[in-house]
Amino acid sequence: MSSARPATPASPKNYKVKPAQQGQPMYGCEHLQKLFNQDQATTNTSIQHYKAILRTIYDQTPLISQTAKTVDNQVVTTLTPTYLCLQCPSTVTEDDRIKHGTKKSHRFYVDSRSASLYCQMCDDMVYDPTFEDLRLKKLGTSTFSNTRKRKQDELFAPDPVKDSPAYISQNTTTATCKANGLRGIYNAGATCYQNVVLQSFLHNPILRNYYLSDGHSNCDTPHCLSCAMDDMFQDFYAVENTNGYTAANILSGFWISERKAFENLVTTKEQDAHEFFQFLAEELHERNGDGKKPESGSEHSCNCIIHQTFYGKLQTQTTCQNCSGVTNQVQSFLDLSLPLENLTQKKGGKKLLGGKGTMTLQECLDEEYVKLDKCEYRCNGCSSMQQARRQTSIKRLPNVLSIQLKRFEYKQGRHERAAKIDTPVQFPLQLNMLPYTTVGRTGDTKDNYELARQCTYDLLSVVVHVGEIDTGHYVSYYQVVRLQRSQGRSGAKVRRAKRKGVPAVLHCQVVGVVSQDCC
Repeated sequence: MSSARPATPASPKNYKVKPAQQGQPMYGCEHLQKLFNQDQATTNTSIQHYKAILRTIYDQTPLISQTAKTVDNQVVTTLTPTYLCLQCPSTVTEDDRIKHGTKKSHRFYVDSRSASLYCQMCDDMVYDPTFEDLRLKKLGTSTFSNTRKRKQDELFAPDPVKDSPAYISQNTTTATCKANGLRGIYNAGATCYQNVVLQSFLHNPILRNYYLSDGHSNCDTPHCLSCAMDDMFQDFYAVENTNGYTAANILSGFWISERKAFENLVTTKEQDAHEFFQFLAEELHERNGDGKKPESGSEHSCNCIIHQTFYGKLQTQTTCQNCSGVTNQVQSFLDLSLPLENLTQKKGGKKLLGGKGTMTLQECLDEEYVKLDKCEYRCNGCSSMQQARRQTSIKRLPNVLSIQLKRFEYKQGRHERAAKIDTPVQFPLQLNMLPYTTVGRTGDTKDNYELARQCTYDLLSVVVHVGEIDTGHYVSYYQVVRLQRSQGRSGAKVRRAKRKGVPAVLHCQVVGVVSQDCC
């Protein structure tokens, strides 16, 4: 017979609980883990070097991340991303990355566009929490300092990193309905010289913002070219359309005009793109400005969109060799024309840039705005004709700098004729104009990086002439959202410039260069 007495409850058992282990650090890949596990000094050096690389990419520093050195120690500038070595100060191209890694046993690089980390052993971009945290902090706050912990009521407050313009631009996909202006222009019978200039205007951000913000309105002028430009901007950017465009209103505006200067544009013969650029700028000035003809030989100023965009001022300083009297003359300019004939003759048969017969744009600027010229002029102090030295500098830089290379020379013979100078001219993606300014000549600006940044231009578009002096074809290249675009011979199609063709563009026969001020 069983007892009704309840069983005695058992004593609770004591279970041993292991202490919580600290979280194991995460790495982008096993190769990066080996690098960090070498010693603390290597880890600290890698992090500090990555911070310096971020400053180079995101800040306006004297080091241009798009310029690299090949394994043969040749300086090259590329439109494609470069790679900044994490283990040394070298910047290499994609083609030289493997060679550099083999020679130096370096395995990690940073992309110059996105600041993403690349592992040579993995042959891919890797996500490392430590480096990614530094990159996001740099994008959001421009510093690497740790942000304070947010309170409970700040959990749903705007994120300073994700709301920053830099972060948004890096992590945003363009909407399909947003037109980017990538559209060709039909060649209406030897009108390629007009099409390339119009394409440069269409992708000029200052002109684009002016016309898309209703800058030219309430105009009753018949056959107004500025109204035609306004319609063209609307057609290129209002809707997404990749069909070819016919600039009929632009053509009719020149054809109907009674100005004698526009008579040559009426014919179907090939014309000069630089002359058309000047004609178009003059006409748009009169339609948007005070109605007066631009006075390129004076300090005439105007508040129209053309003057705000393209016009700058030159200062010519003449020093008398007899009394040392100085005379300054200031005049406005629409573009800078750089002759190549004298520089080509001075260079003669010399080979430049690693054995290639090539000149640089900086050499052309030095020839025109650095060297002193000897001349004769009437000195007011001496009241007579005297020998003098003359030097021209840029007193005020424009927002958009236009440069024309004068590629013609007159050959003496039985019949004097003009010929085209085929010497290639190499130009950079970024151009520092401080050495050619009046301020750069008179003051100590060697270590003034901020002033140099304000005088630095980014390449925006290039107009190229292919062929001889009296026949050929014009092609335009322009950058859109960091993509290099070109308008080909058909004129109606826009295609991405092939990577193998990019070096040819950098050494092409440049007719005009239009650059946008980066500041």
